[in-house]
Amino acid sequence: MKNSIVLILIVLFSSCCNAKKVAQDTTKPIQESTVLQEQAVAEIKTDDLVLKENTIQETENIKAKDTIIQKEFNQILTKTEHSNIHFLWNELLQKHVSDNGNVNYKSFKTDHKKLVEYIHILALLKFKPEFDSISKNEKLAYWINAYNALTIDLIIKNYPVKSIKDIKDPWGQKLWELGDKWYSLEDIEHEILRKMDEPRIHFAIVCASYSCPKLQNTAFTASSLETQLTAATTQFLSDTKRNEIKENSLKLSKIFKWFDKDFEQNGSLIDFLNKYTDITISAKAKISYKDYNWDLNN
Repeated sequence: MKNSIVLILIVLFSSCCNAKKVAQDTTKPIQESTVLQEQAVAEIKTDDLVLKENTIQETENIKAKDTIIQKEFNQILTKTEHSNIHFLWNELLQKHVSDNGNVNYKSFKTDHKKLVEYIHILALLKFKPEFDSISKNEKLAYWINAYNALTIDLIIKNYPVKSIKDIKDPWGQKLWELGDKWYSLEDIEHEILRKMDEPRIHFAIVCASYSCPKLQNTAFTASSLETQLTAATTQFLSDTKRNEIKENSLKLSKIFKWFDKDFEQNGSLIDFLNKYTDITISAKAKISYKDYNWDLNN
């Protein structure tokens, strides 16, 4: 009897030991798996933390850069009335536009970053509350330069092209944000400039085409605007490739047909022309219009 009991106890003890060993062997992989999971989670958290810190740093760098740009721009705005915020545009025009108004778009493209910087300056100025209180001449110079700079920007982004009309809806696309509003070239020309009662803007803004008035290679400024607009008008009218003016007959650019009402605000079209030509045109002069060449002005 005793021997039977002892035998039973030995068997039970052996079973317990085997069960414990199996349990230990089963628990070990689970423990190892848990450790690996914890390490993976820790690595992910570390990566997330590093990414978050880098993102925060990049955001701070952007904010710091914008702050610097804003400070520099504020300094520009607070200078004397003779300051020229269009100095960068003037520099680009001098470098890439000939005296005849031909544009070297290939070389201009190498300075596209500077052009974008100038457009950014225009955007900052438009955003400031002070913009609404600047003089009419300052606004005219601003929008004329803006129109021409954005036209160049449009051509460069699509270059090489043979004509601005090869670009889809070139005047209707709202591609530029100035202040808190997006603008197209049409918006600037028809909704802003043409409503400022200055018909000579038609000889200052340029559509990047051969039959357009030439792109002046100096920026328009408020202090010189009257002289600049007069010069642009007389140059365009005296250019026989674009206008042929005689006492009794006129072969004019279609600009005078498309925007005839703009030139008749203070009299007839001929009254307007007589202010800017050496020839005295008869009130009964016969008027016809030249074909418009949309080839690129390069």
